[in-house]
Amino acid sequence: MTDDPAALNAAGLRALGQGDAPTAAALLTRAVAADPDSPLLWYNLANAHGAARDTAAQGRALDSALDLAPYFDHALLGKARLLEDAGEPVAALEHYQRLLAAVDPAAPHGPGFAAGLAHARAFVAKAEAQVSARLDTALAPALQSLPAEDSERFRHFVDVALGRRRVFQQAPLVLHYPYLPAEQFVPRAHFPWLAELEAATPVIRAELQALMAGANNGFAPYVAYAPGTPVNQWAALNHNDAWAAQFLIQHGIPQDAVRAHCPQTAALLDRLPLFDLETRGPVAFFSLLKPRTHIPPHTGATNIRTIIHLPLIVPDGCSFRVGNETRPWIEGEAFAFDDTIEHEAWNNSDTLRAVLIIDTWNPHLTLSERELVRDYVATIAASGQALEDFGAG
Repeated sequence: MTDDPAALNAAGLRALGQGDAPTAAALLTRAVAADPDSPLLWYNLANAHGAARDTAAQGRALDSALDLAPYFDHALLGKARLLEDAGEPVAALEHYQRLLAAVDPAAPHGPGFAAGLAHARAFVAKAEAQVSARLDTALAPALQSLPAEDSERFRHFVDVALGRRRVFQQAPLVLHYPYLPAEQFVPRAHFPWLAELEAATPVIRAELQALMAGANNGFAPYVAYAPGTPVNQWAALNHNDAWAAQFLIQHGIPQDAVRAHCPQTAALLDRLPLFDLETRGPVAFFSLLKPRTHIPPHTGATNIRTIIHLPLIVPDGCSFRVGNETRPWIEGEAFAFDDTIEHEAWNNSDTLRAVLIIDTWNPHLTLSERELVRDYVATIAASGQALEDFGAG
């Protein structure tokens, strides 16, 4: 057994199990001398030193184990606990964080290690909450003096840095224009004409209600895949008028019959700076969401445009999420959002929800870039290649 690290390890563990920590430490010291590159032997030696209440030697053995295997989860837990007990919370936090990053949360664990993981999560959560509270207190005076847009962006920066906020990326289905900001809800300052749109809410709503009262109002399911097309998350809404639409402008083509029923809405749309891209935009339609209906998470076609919602009929219990931010619709209050960021909607009420949806150019595209995009789309079309419809959500 003199030169056999496995035999020395087995003997040391037997001694440890029998409560003979000094003998276990002596045997395991010989084991690591015979095989100094084994992190498991160093970890077992650390446990023997811990049982012997030699915390300095325990710490050195754990360091040796982690030098060889930096993500050795049991050694990380042992080192973190040792540091916590020694009154070194900052160093303990670092090891607990490394431990949680190294462990698969879905993997099965023994009861002792599972309890250790639970303690690690609680320790990290408490530390993060303390930092969050300290930051919120320290930054509050400065944030109160900033413009709303600047303060909101900084607040989101802090939330992301602290892990309180998930970052959603643009994921366009058809065209991606690089380097455009991934703004979930786009600031109103980019769209000074929203005030004119909002002022017309009573007129637009009245024309919508008259349109809906007609026997053949033309509303049809918004999701309508051809047979044989994969529907994925749209199975429940495919060819289902729980989410229905009626277009005033579809893929840049005015829908004259609908516009005749809604002349003031049509006239307003003609005055607005909408997404004028031949065969693709603008798009303008009434969107109806029946009671107890959920529009599942999805992303739109391209970030070269921005989607505008004007809420017209909104009962309590309706909400809309873009990325990590959920808002209620408020009748008469328009907002802009990037539909290439994951979004979804709910009508949890017992009555109908109605919104006017239109699209406009992404405000971060220059006029020359917009013209180049028009040339690109026209050239693609002239070459005979298909470019998918953009739609709007």
